[in-house]
Amino acid sequence: MKFLQSYPKEVKIFLAASLINSAGGSLMWPLTTMYVFDELGRSMADAGLVVMIQAFGGIIGQLLGGALYHRVGVKKLIVGSLALNALGLFTLPFISSYWVIYMVMMGFIGLCNAVSMPAIQAFVGFRFADRRGELFNVIYVANNIGVALGTALSGFLADVSYHLTFVLNGVTSAVFAMFFLNYLNRLDKQDGPVHLEKKLKTEAKDGIPALLGNTRIYLYLGLGSLFLWFGNSIWNTGVSPHIISEGMNKSSYGFLWTLNGILIFVAQPVTTLIKRWFAKESSSQMTSSGIFYLAAYIVILLLPSYSGMVLAMVLATLGEMLISPAVPAFISDHAFKAAPFYIGLTGGMTAVGRMVGPYFMGILYDQGGLQPVAWLSIVIAVVAVVFFVIHSARNRAAERALTESLSS
Repeated sequence: MKFLQSYPKEVKIFLAASLINSAGGSLMWPLTTMYVFDELGRSMADAGLVVMIQAFGGIIGQLLGGALYHRVGVKKLIVGSLALNALGLFTLPFISSYWVIYMVMMGFIGLCNAVSMPAIQAFVGFRFADRRGELFNVIYVANNIGVALGTALSGFLADVSYHLTFVLNGVTSAVFAMFFLNYLNRLDKQDGPVHLEKKLKTEAKDGIPALLGNTRIYLYLGLGSLFLWFGNSIWNTGVSPHIISEGMNKSSYGFLWTLNGILIFVAQPVTTLIKRWFAKESSSQMTSSGIFYLAAYIVILLLPSYSGMVLAMVLATLGEMLISPAVPAFISDHAFKAAPFYIGLTGGMTAVGRMVGPYFMGILYDQGGLQPVAWLSIVIAVVAVVFFVIHSARNRAAERALTESLSS
């Protein structure tokens, strides 16, 4: 962890708080389906409905988080959404016997949790503008360490009590809210009252229609991300049932995600070399990510054995490591004060892919097993790469035109 020594103390504290929050969030999401089916005695269809409602709330939350950043203010938006998320989690043990109320609350939790995501990314991009690219990557690694810890603990906690996981998730969200409240209050005292709102508040007289008209910033990037995460549903709706149907141990599937978590931490030098050699710009990193995902799905199609799944997970994880920090870094570098809006918009588009992907792939798997699912993922990955190439080309052309106009 020597690389952390170059960061100021406030960054290290932020990373620690972010890790704790991501660990708390990952306590619950792996157990939602199990809780609905096992504890509440509902059908798997009902469990899938809850997951979809929560995902839909997340889509709306991403859009709201980006659109309200400058209107509400960073402090109210981040602290308020995290506090409401904690409140929703604390109420779950008391309302879970009321099915309709439980579903509504899960949608509310999905919304509140998602509202904070683009707001936090935009805040980081504004606050640490000189090093935001590398800092987005460090935060991504820290969050995944938290996810690995949380998912590892979730099964043990569920054996004690499902409700305990809800409460602990709520506690970590409340702690994160208090961290941000204290942190932002300290910045206000240090740099003057509501300095962030004064400094960052958009003078954009452009409304949402005008922002939506600037398609080169978000449209092709967002569509590429949507299709990329649509195709990535193959792991849950293709690989998982294939492993079971082939008589492999269920722990074999768990090991694939353990491998994913390990690689995100230890394979950083590999992605650093990729960025240094042929993907220096964030746009190039997105295209390279799509190619890695495409290669992973081709491996799954041609080598549907467990060794093939392991190789495919290595390739897909490298793709994930390239795109996850690249998207907020590109938007922060190119959208300036409108960055929160575009981060929320692309996050919402990405969430659509995650929401609908499992449904369509589930239908295909029921009809023909892993092979048609792998073919769909390959086609979808090709589409994603095409959108990323268009995104890169349009932005290169725009930057070239700007350079020529300034020099003339």
